[in-house]
Amino acid sequence: MSSRMARVALGLLAGLPAWSLAAPQVGQPAPDFTGTDSNGQTVHLSDLKGKVVVLEWTNDGCPFVGKWYSSGAMQALQRDARAKGVVWLTVVSSAPGEQGYVDGPRANQDTRSRNAMPNNVLLDPRGTIGHLYDAKTTPEIAVIKADGTLAYLGGADSIASTDVADMARAEPYAREAIEAVVAGQPVSHPVTRPYGCSVKYGSS
Repeated sequence: MSSRMARVALGLLAGLPAWSLAAPQVGQPAPDFTGTDSNGQTVHLSDLKGKVVVLEWTNDGCPFVGKWYSSGAMQALQRDARAKGVVWLTVVSSAPGEQGYVDGPRANQDTRSRNAMPNNVLLDPRGTIGHLYDAKTTPEIAVIKADGTLAYLGGADSIASTDVADMARAEPYAREAIEAVVAGQPVSHPVTRPYGCSVKYGSS
């Protein structure tokens, strides 16, 4: 099944109209979704209109994610974004039985153990949100403007590496995008190539 067909099938199961399931486009409205977080709370993207929103795909077994968290860089990005009023949603799209799959208690444990600071951790075991955004890797970042427009989609930075030392010389794409959107400025690199582990979607 193609990624497009998978998005359509998953979206229809979630009650989303098929026309909304094309690959997301920067400069267009961000795909709307409803998700459940690690504490059982429902999160509607549409309810967050008026705020800048960041989506961060994660997988606690991925060494690329490990680089970002072991270095403290992702936590710093989350902290700095939230201080600017940004809503940070970490998304786990790993399917049951796949690397990175977590239930609510495990997701909360991971958040505490790595001192992460998302507003919510969205559990997406059927990959509905991931497919809506055509998320390919962990980590991968989307930045949504307060008006609901998708402003950035791609990698956390410019160097595809698991080496913490590479971060100092990488262009910080995600940070630049967040800061530009908060300041009402154009994003210099609105679409970049994401890198990391493949999102561990289910096979069905």
